[in-house]
Amino acid sequence: MNDNKLTSATVALAKQELDGVNFVDDDLLLFERFEDVPLPKEPRRINCLFVALCLEGNARYMVDTIEYQAKKNDVIIINAGHVTNNYYLSDDCRGIAIMCSNSFFQEIIKEIHEVSTLFLFAQSHPMFHIKDQTAQTFLEYFYLIQQKVKDTCHRFRRELVGVLLKAMLYDIGNEIYQLQLDTSKKQTRAEKIFNDFILLLQTHFKFERRVNWYANQMNITPKYLSESVKQVSKRPPNDWIDRFVTMEMRVLLKNSTLSIKEIADRLHFPNQSFMGKYFKEHVGMSPMKYRKEG
Repeated sequence: MNDNKLTSATVALAKQELDGVNFVDDDLLLFERFEDVPLPKEPRRINCLFVALCLEGNARYMVDTIEYQAKKNDVIIINAGHVTNNYYLSDDCRGIAIMCSNSFFQEIIKEIHEVSTLFLFAQSHPMFHIKDQTAQTFLEYFYLIQQKVKDTCHRFRRELVGVLLKAMLYDIGNEIYQLQLDTSKKQTRAEKIFNDFILLLQTHFKFERRVNWYANQMNITPKYLSESVKQVSKRPPNDWIDRFVTMEMRVLLKNSTLSIKEIADRLHFPNQSFMGKYFKEHVGMSPMKYRKEG
């Protein structure tokens, strides 16, 4: 696998990196081995639904500047639009994974809105642990889907795969639902404030970089927001805002043909010069130098 070939993580692009027939058109791709998964070390945007199960060892990765480490029986879910990087596997790591295009995912769940809502909850909980029996069920779904994917002569192959995937998503959705109930019961006030802040930040960081603005949206004081975020994450809100903004700049500089000025406009900086100073302060080099390197 060559990370540098992937400007973003999509089923179509990932197919080009792999041999074999574990795919349906540009809509579904199955991985029997974690080492084949085309998640990058450099920041890349996920443009599909990514679902994985760690079977042994550990996998470390970052989603939207937050680091996660998956171990045995941990499920990983990354929804479209998120930025991932720093992908690393331990020597003994084993796992399975599925990449599903946005259009195929929406086609499968179009009549089951509740499952779609549960997967939105996974945006703030992109990793969770399941029991051995549930992990075994996950594996059984995976290998059954894989069997039908490989049956390229089947007249209703795509439809059958869609039905099996829908059943799998129902079971995963149930796990997310149980997690949601658990989280609501156990979450401290500070943890809820932090999670609400991150969800708000994911939506608005391109337009708003003021802690006061986020505090106002959450109907709490800036001081209370700062204290809560720092208590849970050991970082103040400004650090999180800067991490989201600089990550987006890095993605756009490496994976788009937008000019520096266009990137500054997109991220609502007063001008290109201001963005250049901001980027250098947080990354240690100018946007142009960062773009040229690697």
